[in-house]
Amino acid sequence: MTALLDLWRVGVDAVKGDRAVAAALEAGDIPWPNQIISVGKAAATMAQAAGAHFPNVPILIVTKDGHANGAPPYARVIEAAHPVPDQRSLNAGAALLGTVASMAPGSHLLMLVSGGASALAEALKGSMTLDDLATATQHLLASGADIHAMNARRKELSLIKGGGLLRRFHGVHVTTLAISDVEGDALDVIGSGIGDALPSAPFLFTPRIVASNALARAAIEDASLFAILRNQENLYDDVEALAGRLAPMLQKAEPGLSIFGGEPTVILPKNPGLGGRNMALALCLAREISGDENLQILVAGTDGTDGPTDAAGALVDGTTWDPSGANALARADAYPWLSAKEALVKTGPTGTNVMDLMLALRS
Repeated sequence: MTALLDLWRVGVDAVKGDRAVAAALEAGDIPWPNQIISVGKAAATMAQAAGAHFPNVPILIVTKDGHANGAPPYARVIEAAHPVPDQRSLNAGAALLGTVASMAPGSHLLMLVSGGASALAEALKGSMTLDDLATATQHLLASGADIHAMNARRKELSLIKGGGLLRRFHGVHVTTLAISDVEGDALDVIGSGIGDALPSAPFLFTPRIVASNALARAAIEDASLFAILRNQENLYDDVEALAGRLAPMLQKAEPGLSIFGGEPTVILPKNPGLGGRNMALALCLAREISGDENLQILVAGTDGTDGPTDAAGALVDGTTWDPSGANALARADAYPWLSAKEALVKTGPTGTNVMDLMLALRS
């Protein structure tokens, strides 16, 4: 089973923030910036590469708790909560607005954006409070809504999403380098469009996607010593529906490796236990393939975290399931159940975020 984890790491390494940003900057067509702003789960590693390429440029980093490793020592770093925003998220939003609005005419802003930015930085419209925002976020997370629906709602509440942040920019050029954690790699969806500009923006806007799920999957395919049966970005459904559809296909497959990417959804009960969408999908799949001695499946988030836990996901096979798993699924409490089975995948923060990867090996 270590072969699957090794291949997963190959995919993640191929899209790490420092590597992706360094490659984009080495192309040589991005002018010297007056300010660097990096926001998201991969903000520190992205800023590390940008700081090395553009030394002594001021850097503001907004990232998740525990994800600041690699940040340049002179950078201003704000850590905040994810996936439910906290007061630090509002502090981060104010810092972003202040930094962008204070830039001089004629200046160039380099924006580095990765997934997670939606929760990590916020500035609220009107009379909306932090409690209102937290309640709305918790409702969205529990509803099983996909990232497009969630980010559409976030934009409605925000002064900095959907191009709102860059409306405060009075310089001449914004370059946005983004690591995509959304289907279709749309900049207006990544981080709810925090690094996007409105079509009417009175400055030159140069956006670029520098890493994606497709690139991670391609790296895995290139590195695999197993026959590649399929390589698809198709994990866009409820975990139960995905397990019911994918497990029979995998059980009928010839020997080899199947690679999948995307971001499953899960509907949470009123008082959920501890877990995340990848653990839930892995547990559903373990149930479906129970007794199959020739199938191993890894499901893990490329950012190294799955839900509010310290695990990225899980690695299961035909021996993992037993009937007590049904209760864990019903309570959305996969983490302790999979932990007892020694099936959790724990990697720590990876320095990137390109949604989730699922690897299935048929022997």
